[in-house]
Amino acid sequence: MYREEEVIKNAKANDQPAFNTLFNKYWDSVYAFLLSRTADTKKAEELALETFSKAFDRIDSFDQKLSFVSWIMTIAKNHHIDKFRSSKKQAENTDQVFDLESKELSSHDLSPEELLISDQNLDFVLLQIKSLKEDYRTILKLRYFDDLSLKQIEEFLNEPASTVRVKLFRAKKMLANKLDLE
Repeated sequence: MYREEEVIKNAKANDQPAFNTLFNKYWDSVYAFLLSRTADTKKAEELALETFSKAFDRIDSFDQKLSFVSWIMTIAKNHHIDKFRSSKKQAENTDQVFDLESKELSSHDLSPEELLISDQNLDFVLLQIKSLKEDYRTILKLRYFDDLSLKQIEEFLNEPASTVRVKLFRAKKMLANKLDLE
């Protein structure tokens, strides 16, 4: 058994096994909570990974006088609300675009210039993926190009669930940073 206070202290010192311990202990609770709010396994999984990312990025701000489970569940709840608001706003914007398009032409094929830009964007993303370590490239490929579930990836790589989730989380974060910085 372990003392949670000690694990959190180690996580604050950037100790990876401590992060893994917290991740493993609280994954099911966070995921189940988000699944109950979204009713979508992929969305809940994505939100849970993002929740842990936020929590681990802000672990220094955690007050150990409080309950860790309450803290991380609050992050999950607030993150879900933020995502819901942004998707609702995006849906409203999309509706406005559809209204405008219906007033113009009923169908719109991409122009050669738009196709070129789209291809260049995809090439850029693929180039950034290729610049990642092989482990991260592989897990991104399996998850998003081969559309495997986390369970299938665990079996394919013969790695534990926590390792697969942490690698996927890190790969997504590294790729997002590369796409933002370039």
